[in-house]
Amino acid sequence: MTTTTPGVGATRSVDTTQELAAFLRTRRESLDPGDFGLPARRRSRRTPGLRREEVAELAGVSVDYVVRLEQARGLRPSADVVEALAGALRLAPRERAYLFDLARQRPREPGRPATAAAPQLARLVDDLSPLPAMLLNHRYDILAWNAQMAGLVMDYGTLPPEQRNSMWLCLLHPRMRDFYVDRERVVREGIAHLRAAWAAHPEDRALNGLIAEFGARVEEFPRLWAERDVQVNGRGNKAIRHPEAGELAVHFEVLRPLQDPDQLLMICRAADEGSRAAMDRLWGDR
Repeated sequence: MTTTTPGVGATRSVDTTQELAAFLRTRRESLDPGDFGLPARRRSRRTPGLRREEVAELAGVSVDYVVRLEQARGLRPSADVVEALAGALRLAPRERAYLFDLARQRPREPGRPATAAAPQLARLVDDLSPLPAMLLNHRYDILAWNAQMAGLVMDYGTLPPEQRNSMWLCLLHPRMRDFYVDRERVVREGIAHLRAAWAAHPEDRALNGLIAEFGARVEEFPRLWAERDVQVNGRGNKAIRHPEAGELAVHFEVLRPLQDPDQLLMICRAADEGSRAAMDRLWGDR
């Protein structure tokens, strides 16, 4: 199965078999043989990390099978083999989920990806005021938001629909260039989130188009995308520079509704007393 590029150029295409091969190689090469109690080798290891035969032994598969997987030779490993490889490579939970997605072994929810807010969730976003809240889909398109979220970040209603995407805004909107205090971390985590979303929805042309645009227009994107980090944070803190309220510390929580699993509800609140007071003043002025 070939998909529109998840890489750095609009004319190149790649499929999930190739990405599976690259992901397995990078994770194998990142491991320290000493962590596995493997016998010491001479200094003649030509590649970093574990050898293919070591991964094969740990996973209980043949060396030839690992070689063929890493060479993208058309194999589709079973769920049991994916689980064995994830254990052998000591993948973190988010990396394990990514591997299952690449192997097309994770169960899929029926229906098409969400492109509009479910009415009940849109009402909930409004009802959460005065907490800033918004609703996103799997590709981080912004489907609904309340007045507080608009006041915290920007009025999304003034943007063209194609720009109402949290990753697009973070990477390409001029106002957002200095919005995050730790921009490097936010961008890195956002790209890791995007990679997980792509593995779950590789056929999504709009998502592939976004990734191609970022690769062509965002200087750091190709480097960070090539690292193949995978991350899905359900909560965390971000420090922002608000044009009116100054520097704020914001805690966010992301919830996934059971009946609309492709829609993500993000709720924000102040992470400290100073930020809470500043946000209260900000809402009072509106």
